[in-house]
Amino acid sequence: MSLIELIAGVEAHEATLTVFNADPAVTDELREHFADRNVRIVDDQTASGPEEFAVLARDGEFVTAASVDDLLSRPGGDETEEAGDAGDGELRRAGATGDRVGRPVLDHLDETMFTSYSREDMVAASREIEDRAWRVGDGELHAGFQTLDVLTGEADTYDLLGEKERLDVHAYAADEGEAPDVEHYTVHVGKTAEIRETWFVAYDGGGYEDAKCALLAEERAPGEFYGFWSYDPETVDYIIDYLTERYGGSEQTDDGGAPA
Repeated sequence: MSLIELIAGVEAHEATLTVFNADPAVTDELREHFADRNVRIVDDQTASGPEEFAVLARDGEFVTAASVDDLLSRPGGDETEEAGDAGDGELRRAGATGDRVGRPVLDHLDETMFTSYSREDMVAASREIEDRAWRVGDGELHAGFQTLDVLTGEADTYDLLGEKERLDVHAYAADEGEAPDVEHYTVHVGKTAEIRETWFVAYDGGGYEDAKCALLAEERAPGEFYGFWSYDPETVDYIIDYLTERYGGSEQTDDGGAPA
């Protein structure tokens, strides 16, 4: 499964949040907060039961439930951050939500979709993963830059990351533009559509499962990216294994072979 196919698979795996016994304005507010997530928001009424609660389901199966107060962080809801979730907060601060709105649902979404991210958004999200790899200082970091021209603009940052003795850094780019001078990391040139059309950063956690994270997006319009980030270890491992197997050797073309 290619990188673009992986994005499509996550996109198709949409969750549904059903909001029960709430004013339509509440449902609209939740739709606004989840606008860049792969979650469909619907409302419903029951003859009996609590007011204003929501149920998250995926593929017709129950995932979790929460009160609307908790979802919207209204006064009286639980405002306490869980100490073990600092890693989740890092990427969320880089994305569209910087507060706790929707946290009881987002905690159950291993792959969180986003829509219409700009290059500035992508850079911000990428920096959070790069910072995590820098702080752990161990393991593998894999990043795709679309073209060599873009990679050249990030050469200093990745040389600095590559100077970490136990951090193995890999950069991927299509053969467009001047290649940077590289000292401390490995560049893989892929003459494939997916390398030109995707932006990704994946960190294997350096031996810590909870530190694994990845960002993967497809440029569907000039400067606009659609994709997901994930803290799911299996998803992160898949992305890194795919990159290593597909592009770890010589230059690769769309037909899977090396260029003539």
